[in-house]
Amino acid sequence: MLTVHEISVLEAYTLRVKLSNGVEGVFDVSPYLHKGIFTQLQDVVYFKQVRIDFCGICWPKRQDFSADTIEYGMKAMPR
Repeated sequence: MLTVHEISVLEAYTLRVKLSNGVEGVFDVSPYLHKGIFTQLQDVVYFKQVRIDFCGICWPKRQDFSADTIEYGMKAMPR
């Protein structure tokens, strides 16, 4: 099962993520910010409260992304 091993906030709405399969990259959350419960993530202070939860990531009010969704949307780390 794919899981998130490490996560850090890079800047507003982007996260550096390392997955259990060794894939590492940047996940941009901004495409989701105008949809349903994800609108609360527009608050940058709240966005920075992201944490690893079971197989993916989540925020205190239970917005979440699975590791599979993150891997699908992840871009390679800039060099």
